[in-house]
Amino acid sequence: MSYFKNNKNRWCVGVATSVLSLCLTGAGISEGRAQSAEPRVLPPVSVDAPQQRARTTRVAPPRATAPRTARVTPRQTAERPPAPVAPPTMGSTRTIGAPAPAYAGGQVAQGGTLGLLGATSVMNTPFSTVNYTSELIENQQARTAADTLINDASVRTSTGSNGFDDTFVIRGFPVNATDVGLNGLYGLSSSQRIPAQIIERIELLKGPGALINGIAPGGTVGGAINIVTKRATETDFSRLTPFFMSAASYGLHLETSRRFGANKEWGVRFNGVGRNGEASIDDGNFRSGLGALAIDYRGERFRWTLDAISQNDDTDNFRPQISLLSTLTSIPAAPDARSNWYPGTKLRQRDNTIATAAEYDLTDWLTAYAGIGYRDGTNDQTFPSSAVAVNALGNFTVQNNYYDSYTKTVSGNAGFRSQFDTGFINHKVNVAYTGFYQEAGNAYIQGNRAASNIYNPSPLPSITLPRTDPRLASESTLTSVAIADTMSVLNESVLLTLGVRRQNVKVDSFSTITGAFTNGYDASATTPLAGIVVKPWHNVSLYANYAEGLTRGTIVGAGYDNVGDVLAPYKSKQQEAGVKVDWGLITTTAAVFQIARPSQIRTAGGTLGSLAYDGEQRNRGVELNAYGLILPSLRGMVSATFIKPELTNPSDPTQRGNDAAGVPDKTFSAGLDWDTPWVRGLALNGRVIYTSGSYLTTANTVKFPEWTRLDIGARYTTTALTGKPVTFRANIENVTGENYWLTTGTYVTVGAPRTYLLSAAFDF
Repeated sequence: MSYFKNNKNRWCVGVATSVLSLCLTGAGISEGRAQSAEPRVLPPVSVDAPQQRARTTRVAPPRATAPRTARVTPRQTAERPPAPVAPPTMGSTRTIGAPAPAYAGGQVAQGGTLGLLGATSVMNTPFSTVNYTSELIENQQARTAADTLINDASVRTSTGSNGFDDTFVIRGFPVNATDVGLNGLYGLSSSQRIPAQIIERIELLKGPGALINGIAPGGTVGGAINIVTKRATETDFSRLTPFFMSAASYGLHLETSRRFGANKEWGVRFNGVGRNGEASIDDGNFRSGLGALAIDYRGERFRWTLDAISQNDDTDNFRPQISLLSTLTSIPAAPDARSNWYPGTKLRQRDNTIATAAEYDLTDWLTAYAGIGYRDGTNDQTFPSSAVAVNALGNFTVQNNYYDSYTKTVSGNAGFRSQFDTGFINHKVNVAYTGFYQEAGNAYIQGNRAASNIYNPSPLPSITLPRTDPRLASESTLTSVAIADTMSVLNESVLLTLGVRRQNVKVDSFSTITGAFTNGYDASATTPLAGIVVKPWHNVSLYANYAEGLTRGTIVGAGYDNVGDVLAPYKSKQQEAGVKVDWGLITTTAAVFQIARPSQIRTAGGTLGSLAYDGEQRNRGVELNAYGLILPSLRGMVSATFIKPELTNPSDPTQRGNDAAGVPDKTFSAGLDWDTPWVRGLALNGRVIYTSGSYLTTANTVKFPEWTRLDIGARYTTTALTGKPVTFRANIENVTGENYWLTTGTYVTVGAPRTYLLSAAFDF
């Protein structure tokens, strides 16, 4: 518990904020409850009508007194404003207000915000999208966004829990944690992982999102992830949740939500989390402190939000990643998932974000909006690497290093959303500007080497050179101007979306030793989008789209001979078609897609090889999804993805038509959540995640084994203990204790071990 003592100020600030929120609203709680209760006792009634009837009966003295006494209380009550309701967003020109309502079963939402296309329903979107709710996140006891996103078969992670970060793979292409949006803006979320406690919605768009969301700073191609942070709810509450995670990690989550004002126009929500203890690595320790404050205002025409988030993580012995020899003729067995082949590593991560957004309804059909945020993040870490990669027996040469880094990011947008008719055609037009600036620096200090083995690791060798502060390595400026118009006819039976974005990418690279400018480029490109939705019936949507993505060139990081170089920007292209059917309580979707982009390889020669482009990777696939309420007490979701990750133009002609390295051709995810009939408040859940084998290299000679993970859980909610809801949750992830590789080719880690999760949420 020394971490908590050393960070007493952080805890005090979080607790003080929560207590202040409770105290300020204590006096108004009973009135708020009365206002919310009165409409149930007395439905909305016109005030004028009772007065007119009373006046007409005053000439009859025997009747005059009774009506007056009978109407005094109702008349005073009726003059109070009705219980406030958050302004709806889906289908309007707003994005600040009530998120899209949950679909049957409560695990996913009926729609979400989709960047340039605004807030729209899944059935009206010409893309494959999923919007996960906070209810699902809580019931599965997710720690980060990654724990929820793997419910979709098109999403996998290439890093395990308690690793350096959460790196996703969507439709066979990597999506770094740096490319996860926060309320529609890139670069403001943690560059490592998004804590589940701040999330209201996880919005997943599959396919290039350059026109929808602007250029992703890390080069996302396969899809886009947007985090919608929690806001104050219509019902005030405070909740205290102690939790435990094996092997011996304990924590406490404090959450409070309050709304203020005559019409509840002001809202405050706070989340504070502290945890400490061994998580999923032997002899490891994970200490974390999180404070997130969200304030919002919603007036008749003006709406405003503010988010302040501080996330501080310290990890001893984090989950390692390592390189395997590309010449292997067999894959070594995955070591114990709790092992660490780099014993003695340390990782210190700090992220602080402040962001604000506002929108104003200039007219009933035109809304102006703007948002801006700033994030300051640092990483100080021991960064071992395999100077000689792992062979079939698990032997390798370890080189110990320091790799410390920082980023300072400013991200924003501004624009106008409108909705109007021209004849029989309805238009939803959005004109937007996005801007992103990031200064990044690092210090890479190389240490000594030693022989080691992944099954019997040696202590890390020493680092004799002095540790230095990070220095400027790059400056990136991404700007764009875009316009999109969704035209609909026949009561939204046909929707055609056309859009275009003009994007500029400016990247400068600097020597971290001398500070001198070393490389850079300033390039612009235009990326179009076209999408169509046809509804032959009101519950059936046939859709197709063509989209292009622009990716800034990769800034080559540590581990390559050409570290510091900036590769050229490139375009990616997607074609997709599909069908969505809403059966009332269950929605099913099917899609076929193709995404093409340049391949990246590690070239031979030198000490470590260089990062370079090599031909094109074309992923063709089929996605099948279903979610909803199977029975009145049974919720479920299932998805399957089949991909052919083909190399279409490699420099080695013998590899033409081969599969790209590290991309599985089949993935499945399925989950059920069941309210038991024999115990009121008891629910059981389970989840199965399957990933087929993928190739070690593009030569397609050696393949990783497939793996399957089983998760189970239960929860029980009762009011018998305190008179208010108390929810107990217990989950086991990786029930069978499988050891398996997570891979993007030759760069690998192991999945998390069997993990026990326990929590108890007390409302007060």
